[in-house]
Amino acid sequence: MENVAVIGVGLLGAGFAEHLLDRGARVQVWNRTASKLAPLAERGAVVADTPADAIRGVDRVHIVLSEDDAVDAVIAAMGPALAPGVPVVDHSTNEPAKVAARFQRLRAAGIRYIPAPVFMAPANSRAGTGLMLLAGPAADAEALTATLLTMTGRVWYCGERPELAAVYKLMGNSLIIGMSGVLGDALQIGGSAGFGPAEMLTLLENFNPGGMLPAFVQRMERSPRGDASFTLEMARKDVRLMIETAAGPTGASDLHVLPGIAAGMDAAIARGHAKRDYPIFARRGR
Repeated sequence: MENVAVIGVGLLGAGFAEHLLDRGARVQVWNRTASKLAPLAERGAVVADTPADAIRGVDRVHIVLSEDDAVDAVIAAMGPALAPGVPVVDHSTNEPAKVAARFQRLRAAGIRYIPAPVFMAPANSRAGTGLMLLAGPAADAEALTATLLTMTGRVWYCGERPELAAVYKLMGNSLIIGMSGVLGDALQIGGSAGFGPAEMLTLLENFNPGGMLPAFVQRMERSPRGDASFTLEMARKDVRLMIETAAGPTGASDLHVLPGIAAGMDAAIARGHAKRDYPIFARRGR
């Protein structure tokens, strides 16, 4: 029987613990807010009073916390209770530079720290689906991937540099959160004609830009050179129409993303890029 610790049982961590329990593992749990532990105790989890108590005798530790400070505090609280060689798998969304520093510090101290952020909702963690990223020594990836696959639909080994998974996680979250803002702006444009979410879904059924993202990245890199198929000045005109349409006859809107895009385009045009391919406004080092 697996003996696993789950440190941090918010929505995602609780889902991990439930999934492990359903698979027949012995699960030891700790959380700063003790009231969140009761439902897991009812399902058979062993509730610990401290992080050190939670990890005693386990084969593997899973950390699911808010961010770096909490991760550092919890690992410090584990102290000598952590047996040598036990993997400490950190699913928290953290700052890449701090992940790299933590990895070096803990590995030097003999702690097998493994950064493994996830693209998973609580429902995924309960069902054992989604995507788990993994960074660090290839030997750890080889040793742990089969086990971690039982907790997720896919494990992506990002490479040896310990901060790589954290960088990819933040890049991915920026797309998810950014798309929410873009969708909000698009709904405001449609709202000027009485459109709502149903019409947005109809649009996406017929025009889905998601598959175009790889081409957009390549186009952004090519934008300083070559011919423009859609110039920045023309794209800026379209953004103006979007903003004006969203405002409607009252002139009032609550756009989230488009005003910032307009400002970035204006700055790029002022630098002489009006005739360049439009993605140049968003290119790093433009």
